[in-house]
Amino acid sequence: MLAIFHKTFAHPPEELNSPASFSGSKTPKLPEETLKDFLARHPHNTFSVNFGQAAVLAYVPPDGRPFSPHQRLFCGFDEIYCLFLGSLNNLCALNKQYGLSKGSNEAMFLIEAYRTLRDRGPYPADQVLKELDGSFAFVVYDSRVGAVFAALGADGGVKLYWGITADGSVVISDDVDVIKEGCAKSYAPFPTGCMFHSEGGLMSFEHPMNKMKAMPRIDSEGAMCGANFKVDVYTRVNSIPRRGSEANWAEWGTD
Repeated sequence: MLAIFHKTFAHPPEELNSPASFSGSKTPKLPEETLKDFLARHPHNTFSVNFGQAAVLAYVPPDGRPFSPHQRLFCGFDEIYCLFLGSLNNLCALNKQYGLSKGSNEAMFLIEAYRTLRDRGPYPADQVLKELDGSFAFVVYDSRVGAVFAALGADGGVKLYWGITADGSVVISDDVDVIKEGCAKSYAPFPTGCMFHSEGGLMSFEHPMNKMKAMPRIDSEGAMCGANFKVDVYTRVNSIPRRGSEANWAEWGTD
């Protein structure tokens, strides 16, 4: 899967952008070039959805091989779109909890969970993600308000990466080669057990009372790359506010 968001709609941590990206032999590409590279890697079955200058989502459907726990899903409903990788062991219970049909897949569930958080918010986002049992990575894009919500499970069962393109756009994908080619040195693994919202930033859903800390990352050539992000066990936030509307997502990680 591949998701690209214009810099005016997504606000990733500054430490993800490396100055070394523009001093080496390879420099970051523009978003349209990265999308072209991704589509070229899967020329027969990939499709993409373009949201003007705001975002692009690209998806490679399953290839028909026997079931794998790393299933790939794409779903859209009510102007909300979800790319999902992995599986949830407790999906049936979650569907029942959220009033969805038994046949709803993980991407459908996440759209409904996001809508609940955005519109009604009975629980904080970190609590909702803690209830997910399984190996998972997902990206949700709310085209109505231009919001991005991404997360990676804590068990490390699936991988996710993110980076910065030549024009400052954010790229999120499970294809590390596409990320490297498109973002040069300005990329890093997406941190496990964490969630990112375009307004509220990056936080750990496992340890929501602790802030995230950027850790320098040096590649084999000795160049500074986009930072890794770890939970700072010595720095706590004052509170985790309840989020009752879409606007309140911006309260993530504030003091």
